[in-house]
Amino acid sequence: MFLALAMFDINDVREAQRRIAPYVHRTPVLQSKLLDELAGAQLFFKCENFQKAGAFKARGATNAVQLLSPEGLSRGVATHSSGNHGAALAWAASARDATAYIVVPNNAKQVKKDAISAYGAEIIECEPTLQARESRLQQTVKETGATFVPPYDDERVIAGQGTTALEMLDQVESLDAALVPVGGGGLLAGCLLGFYGSNVETYGVEPEGADDAYRSMASGKRIKAHSPETICDGLLTTLGECNFPIIRDRVADILLVSDQEVIQAMYLLWTRLKIAVEPSSAITLAGLLRHKELFAGKRVSLVLTGGNVDLKHLPFNQIT
Repeated sequence: MFLALAMFDINDVREAQRRIAPYVHRTPVLQSKLLDELAGAQLFFKCENFQKAGAFKARGATNAVQLLSPEGLSRGVATHSSGNHGAALAWAASARDATAYIVVPNNAKQVKKDAISAYGAEIIECEPTLQARESRLQQTVKETGATFVPPYDDERVIAGQGTTALEMLDQVESLDAALVPVGGGGLLAGCLLGFYGSNVETYGVEPEGADDAYRSMASGKRIKAHSPETICDGLLTTLGECNFPIIRDRVADILLVSDQEVIQAMYLLWTRLKIAVEPSSAITLAGLLRHKELFAGKRVSLVLTGGNVDLKHLPFNQIT
């Protein structure tokens, strides 16, 4: 039984933190003097690329799976995912000896499909549209009886993702602002709940080619018609129904960046922090560098959401 959205708050995030602590990593925060100088601010990179299954998605998936009863798990769990949520759910299900069925678009990165398979899940491919993903998922649930665990539009998942914010508050003193990627909005909504009561101004960052959150904020209504085109394959989905009101009421702003800016930021993170991150992670640094005036002289946390990168297809040769 889910909580009513009006009752869904930071306490749910705190409960999720206690619930998932035995299973997930408390990920490190890294700094770079050179990147601080380039940004004109003090930057604190929250490295969810070091999380279980290689991305922040392990938090929400674990919270959702741990809340399921043995009966709810008896026929497995299922979801649709471009990669990271699928791998995270497969990993979380394996921790409770449950089967996972993951519907994956046929254009998903091979490295992400390999990760899903490595955790023992069954991959079911479909056409790369939201309608196709949802249709194939419904068919899979009907055939298997598996319990659906949504990738982002779910209070259990949102609460789990919000534990990222609680850790940041504990790890970095006197944070002024945070930048969080936004696709379906589970992480951003969760962090907005997790930061409640603090002075942290939280910004979502989104690709220009997948700007439904930006347009939703501008119109005041959740945009559903969406034809995304971006290198940030983890940010292709539209805002979830549960996520939108939280984001609409609490986010400072949604910042847009180009794919070229994302690639340049990704290159900086690889060369300066010496870590592998996805384009969907690098978008936070790209957003800060494009909007330096918003963060000048401030202490800013940037969430690096994942590190499941296809090493055979790195985009750095596109830098001009």
